Amino acid sequence: MFITPAYAQSAGGAGGGILELLFPLILVGVIMWFLVIRPQRQQAKAREEMLGAVKRNDTIVTGGGVVGKVTKVVDDSEVEVQIAPDVKVRVLRSMIADVRVKGDVAKAEPAAKGGGEAKPTRGRKKKAKATDETTE
Repeated sequence: MFITPAYAQSAGGAGGGILELLFPLILVGVIMWFLVIRPQRQQAKAREEMLGAVKRNDTIVTGGGVVGKVTKVVDDSEVEVQIAPDVKVRVLRSMIADVRVKGDVAKAEPAAKGGGEAKPTRGRKKKAKATDETTE
């Protein structure tokens, strides 16, 4: 016949051990620690320090996007914030998204390449001129 019989091979090199099986798992765990868990803990620690350092006259941004000035620290979990003249609200510290320092100015966008600074317009805006193109 044309079919040759297949003989079972001996299991000579397949013994490995449990260390070979666990090594990839340990490697993935270490990589996850350095790429995910550790940075997340550092960010949480920095946020706790920021919220603990909130004091009177700090400008804050709440989780809802409301910007106001802290007028009074009520207790460990609440602050009183002035959001408009004669309008004060109590805000939970956990809902503070950002603390802006007094002298902190919003970052200006960089000027266009080779164009210098853009000058603010005053008075009336010029009307846009009609183009020669026609729309269909």
